[in-house]
Amino acid sequence: MNKDYILGVFDDEESLVEAFDKVKEKGILPTEVYTPYPVHEILEGMKDKTYITHAAFIYGLFATIGILGFLTYAAGISWPLDYGGKPFNAFPSFIIVTIVAVILAITLLTLFTFSASAKIFPAKKAEIFHERATDDKFIMVLDKKSLGKNNDLIQSIIKENGEIE
Repeated sequence: MNKDYILGVFDDEESLVEAFDKVKEKGILPTEVYTPYPVHEILEGMKDKTYITHAAFIYGLFATIGILGFLTYAAGISWPLDYGGKPFNAFPSFIIVTIVAVILAITLLTLFTFSASAKIFPAKKAEIFHERATDDKFIMVLDKKSLGKNNDLIQSIIKENGEIE
């Protein structure tokens, strides 16, 4: 592990949130916070906004247009088959196939988008800050370089708010 970080290890959510708020009051934002479950105060305080829902909507829109366009072209223009009085463009029969294919497209494209934005890829070596992070401990990671002269002050804030290690 890189020694350029200060770790705050906490037993409970309350002490983590209290330390997080005090550190943030000093104008320092933690690099990362690892918790066993989502802590809404931390999520709102980190100010990391994600636009993955917007990307998923765009993927769904383009997938719908593309799939319906392909099915219309294939069934009505490129290879129209007339059997049993079926019209050349049987649009209602495309709806179920389109829904299923759009769900698949959104799922796969959103997975790839998330993986790319989080820099997660096969064979990447994970940087583990604490062996029990997300198991039953709450971990706050602070970059020493961003602390500057506040290093001792931040360490004392973390210690007085329930750091156990």
